[in-house]
Amino acid sequence: MIRTRFAPSPTGPLHLGHAYSAITAHDFARRQGGMFLLRIEDLDQSRARPEWEAQIFDDLAWLGLTWDGPVFRQATRSAAYEAALTALLGRGLIYGCKCSRRDIAQAASAPQEGATPNWGPDGLVYPGTCRPHIAGHLLAGPARRLDMAAALAGCSEIAFQELSDDLTTPINHINNVHHFIDNIGDVVLSRSDGAAAYHLAVVVDDAAQDITHVVRGADLLSATPIHALLQHLLGYAKPIYHHHALIRDSNGKRLAKRDDAKAIAKFRSEGASPDDVRAMVGLPPRSNSRSDYIYFR
Repeated sequence: MIRTRFAPSPTGPLHLGHAYSAITAHDFARRQGGMFLLRIEDLDQSRARPEWEAQIFDDLAWLGLTWDGPVFRQATRSAAYEAALTALLGRGLIYGCKCSRRDIAQAASAPQEGATPNWGPDGLVYPGTCRPHIAGHLLAGPARRLDMAAALAGCSEIAFQELSDDLTTPINHINNVHHFIDNIGDVVLSRSDGAAAYHLAVVVDDAAQDITHVVRGADLLSATPIHALLQHLLGYAKPIYHHHALIRDSNGKRLAKRDDAKAIAKFRSEGASPDDVRAMVGLPPRSNSRSDYIYFR
């Protein structure tokens, strides 16, 4: 059975980009007789707010989206994340790291032999400063990083599959070991405050919810090889991905939560219908309603 999910963070209002992603995942699952699940990504408790979570539920219901089973909340999943970290530690694949962002930037600003520092999905590729000193150990306090070279030992490539824009044609992505070493590096799996980092949490939760198809924005395509690698290391099944186009404003800027002018709640307050919102992001209506709103993308 196809199982998709929508995983917003309760740190601000849902905007049209969220609507596009949620509707696409929901409608794809429903057309196939599958299940659509909801996950609240509230790892960052300093920014998560119950009023935003309530607004998420309200906006999704207004859009006509229904979800199956209980709502997952990452804030309650620390034991599962720690178990995954422990499994990787037991294989010598993670190490503690005390480097701050400033430390990493300073190391990257003085590359050896004039090499140009690389940028990856999480910013500057980590130069490995802490790796030779505390490899395989989890010290109290520091962040925990994946030892990428050790994780890839014995592998020549990591692959994942996604669906094309029409959600029908399979596309195979194959990333060789050099891509991970040069363009991704030793990614953080848990932060210095002990909370799981996004890459680990999303992989563990997708496995726990038996997600078969991950529908998310094209901005996360560069992170998907990391997730495919973690799925390989942890023995999880690999879902199929669909990285959809991003919704942009009239100036071509990608929407973010600070763009309250594009919030679903704002359109609702102005009298828009769910079909109006669908039209704004280029999705087919669920009814015959019409709209005077301008479609932008």
